[in-house]
Amino acid sequence: MSEEIEKKIYRGRIKVPYKHTAGAYVERFITEIGKNNKIMGVKCPKCGKVYVPPKMICFTCFEKMEEWVEVGKQGTVKGFTVVTHSTPVMPLEPPYAYGIITLDGADTDFVHLINESDPKKLKIGMRVEAVFKEKPRKRILDIEYFKAI
Repeated sequence: MSEEIEKKIYRGRIKVPYKHTAGAYVERFITEIGKNNKIMGVKCPKCGKVYVPPKMICFTCFEKMEEWVEVGKQGTVKGFTVVTHSTPVMPLEPPYAYGIITLDGADTDFVHLINESDPKKLKIGMRVEAVFKEKPRKRILDIEYFKAI
């Protein structure tokens, strides 16, 4: 069985057009942020847990969630990492942080930017508040960043 098979290589490009959707829940979440400066979550009808960002199914009860609730624009930092380098695609000028934030009224964590020029001021447990862009573009970065309060 030591038959050698001739291999042929064709060089070129294959176009594969496609569209990706974030789904109805994330679409509504982003729209509320961009149009109304509101941060929305969904509430489980069984356990009452509020998910931000919203999920269709509760990870605890496996119940479908359809009740939308507004959560606070302020929250508590649960963890963070500081960015000190710069590239042309960075959303802010360093230093800044990516933080794990539990928003007031939510039971899950939300990861977003924290704009703090002095990384020594960042602390787990610190309070932050969302700063919204003046000209929204229907993206998660319509919350430009969170700032310390």
